[in-house]
Amino acid sequence: MQGIVDRFEGDYAIIEIDGKTRDVAKSIVNSSVKVGDVVTLVDGIWKPNLTETEEREKQIKHLMDDVWED
Repeated sequence: MQGIVDRFEGDYAIIEIDGKTRDVAKSIVNSSVKVGDVVTLVDGIWKPNLTETEEREKQIKHLMDDVWED
């Protein structure tokens, strides 16, 4: 299972999975995870997927460059 970290609220990470947000206990989220990271559920722990996160960031930057292009 894969998702994107939307935000942290108290003891929960809010993760978007298949277009819907889920409240996930921080206790099962790797401590290195940040807002905006693509995460993958591995052995019951949400871990950052660095390759997918980097690709997502490139796509967002490309879209922003297109919007702000003169």
